[in-house]
Amino acid sequence: MNITLGQLENQYEQAHSADSNFMSLAIEQAQLAAIQGEVPVGAVLVRDGMVLASGFNQPLTKHDPSAHAEMNVLRLAAAQLGNYRLPGTTLYVTLEPCVMCCGAILHARVERLVYGAADPKTGAAGSVLNVFAVPQINHQTTVTGGVLGDTCGQLLRTFFQARR
Repeated sequence: MNITLGQLENQYEQAHSADSNFMSLAIEQAQLAAIQGEVPVGAVLVRDGMVLASGFNQPLTKHDPSAHAEMNVLRLAAAQLGNYRLPGTTLYVTLEPCVMCCGAILHARVERLVYGAADPKTGAAGSVLNVFAVPQINHQTTVTGGVLGDTCGQLLRTFFQARR
């Protein structure tokens, strides 16, 4: 089967558009976190173009250090599907995940991670370290960073400026 350059470009544009659309949903979740006084990080888990779960940071309101947006979404989707493994899924999150969340993403067998803003302090998908680049790990998750990164980063900057 021969694929033309035009067909490849069209496939790329469709994937990029879908990534932006789902990241916009994650941004809406991050805004809900900010309203509750939580650090504005939102996440959406998708399979076959359908949203399986969405959520946002809640460690303050839940008194739970593990209640990051990613963790909340993975828990919700796993409970709904009755399986802790989530193959064939893409996780969209507004901020590059930390080590804890990257570990959960790998254990859940998430196929793809798409994040918005890089996290130069605790990012474990390439900024501080890259958990996903360790070849000895038996599951490999594909990572795409920077999707609507400026918007995601501005949401965080605005939140922290208001708190100072």
